Amino acid sequence: MNRRYRKTIIAGNWKMNKTPSETKAFAEEFKALLPKTKWCDVVVCVPFIDVPAAVRAFKDSRVAVGAENLYFEKSGAFTGEVSADMLADLDVRYVIIGHSERRQYFGETDITVNKKVHAALGVGLNPIICVGESLEQREMGVTMDLIALQVKSALAGVAPEQVRKCVIAYEPIWAIGTGKTATGEQAAEVCSFIRATIRGLYGARIARGVTIQYGGSMNPGNAAELLSHEDIDGGLIGGAALKPDQLMAIVHAANQN
Repeated sequence: MNRRYRKTIIAGNWKMNKTPSETKAFAEEFKALLPKTKWCDVVVCVPFIDVPAAVRAFKDSRVAVGAENLYFEKSGAFTGEVSADMLADLDVRYVIIGHSERRQYFGETDITVNKKVHAALGVGLNPIICVGESLEQREMGVTMDLIALQVKSALAGVAPEQVRKCVIAYEPIWAIGTGKTATGEQAAEVCSFIRATIRGLYGARIARGVTIQYGGSMNPGNAAELLSHEDIDGGLIGGAALKPDQLMAIVHAANQN
């Protein structure tokens, strides 16, 4: 992490978990654990149905609420979808875009990711853009080629002044929900490459200000080591984000570095 130039952000991704009443209970427990000093930013990304409850529960706290997806059109005959305007009107501040589960199960592509990034930025949301390779792709030696393509595609047409609002989350697909974690060296190598890719697009000054997270089975046991690397500026947390004490342990690990 490098707090001099960019934010450290710990973001939880609840996926399809928790009801609105469970959201309220989580928030009350988590707020009671919040440290008095503020070092890193904390975001809880919740299912659409939980957004109003989360916004109410975390009001007047240092925890920002995020969504797990959006649709790139502003309105229309898109049954079941939610627009960026709808999220902004609910005081959502962050939105996850291009998670590997969305790509794998719901047909997300680099093109739709780019459209969603523009939709989010257009209403002032901070997109958390997910990139990552499968185990087969890593073994084929194409990790960096794939990451470069995903980053460049996601940021296509994004103005330099908007890039700092974007968060890039490196999530190796082989480490999501498997209990496997990239080593600190593996994660740092890719995160450094992501920053170099952004540097090639926008220059050094902008690149050093972009928050790059690691996601993929980050937990209280490995968070401190992962976050000790220069270009890992936080985490996008899955399973551990469902338990207030585990998520807070990761926040504490971020605050120690």
